[in-house]
Amino acid sequence: MNLVTSVPLPAMPEADTPALLVDLDRVERNIERMQSACERRGLAFRPHIKTHKLPQIAHMQLRAGAAGVACQKLGEAEVMADAGVADIMLTFPIIGAVKASRLARLAERVRLSTVADSEVGVRGLSQALAEHGGEVDLLVECDTGFGRTGVQSPDDAADLAELAASLPGLRFAGLMTYPTQAQTAEWIARARAALAERGLQAQRVSGGGTATAFDELEGGEVTELRAGTYVYGDRACVANGTVPLDSCAAVVRATVVSRPTAGRAILDAGSKALTSDPAAGADVAGFGLVIEHPEAEIYRLSEEHGHVDVSRCERPPRIGDVVSVLPNHACVVTNLYDDVVVHRSGVLEGVWPVAARGLVS
Repeated sequence: MNLVTSVPLPAMPEADTPALLVDLDRVERNIERMQSACERRGLAFRPHIKTHKLPQIAHMQLRAGAAGVACQKLGEAEVMADAGVADIMLTFPIIGAVKASRLARLAERVRLSTVADSEVGVRGLSQALAEHGGEVDLLVECDTGFGRTGVQSPDDAADLAELAASLPGLRFAGLMTYPTQAQTAEWIARARAALAERGLQAQRVSGGGTATAFDELEGGEVTELRAGTYVYGDRACVANGTVPLDSCAAVVRATVVSRPTAGRAILDAGSKALTSDPAAGADVAGFGLVIEHPEAEIYRLSEEHGHVDVSRCERPPRIGDVVSVLPNHACVVTNLYDDVVVHRSGVLEGVWPVAARGLVS
């Protein structure tokens, strides 16, 4: 199966290996597939930009019909606002006066929604927004089984919503959860009932992400879907069936720089070029799939070295060969690169700075 094995590396320093290559034809097809799936189910779609961190792709998603974008960090949201994105959701708790003040200033520029799962978070947001004279939509984040952030019960969700609705600067808008799971619908239904007892209504119920996006789990309670990884695909998406291998749009191009033994090759792509996230799936191993040599296994990453077991390859790669590696997790890899080389069917379109990369706040 040919992925990008025929793509020539452009003759420019920016594209020297290791480089992150993105196939825009595949990106567009992935966008259309997810947008159409949401529209068939009557769901608003709000793509998460943390996978690509590129305003150009965000605008492709909006032109396809997305309701807005989701961002994990204030810095990401500020970059998207600077690029003309008008509807942004922040999906990470905003804690502390400095961040709350930044959020309030951002709310002066775009339609903004955000989340909270604590009284501390809600009151901090309200104080900053009141000082700036702004308002945002507030969704209560709910832990419906994943065990990360989020209130722990439907009654807790209703209590926090009631507090938010009473404070200046906040418009209680609904509920948010991640990921959407089998038990999510029942949890949200109980939260809706608890809200109704307090005279409140969840206009939006935002769920996600890619791994469950094509299931029917969103039906009934979720009104909005967030997903990010679908736009590129990665090895985890291939393993869980959400993005087939021949639709994966982002690969790391790397050069074989050493063959110290018959069974070992070394790439110029180590932990600073490929994610150290483990492979997903019981039958999947290593730190990325070498497209041209699927029998190979990237079994270890040093900072600059990718250690590859090529002992099972019929024709092992030679020194100087350039290979394409499908990452285990695309979102992490995006954040390792200053820019991406974008192409269509191997024809160079340009080099795009990853505008929202490396932002820690």
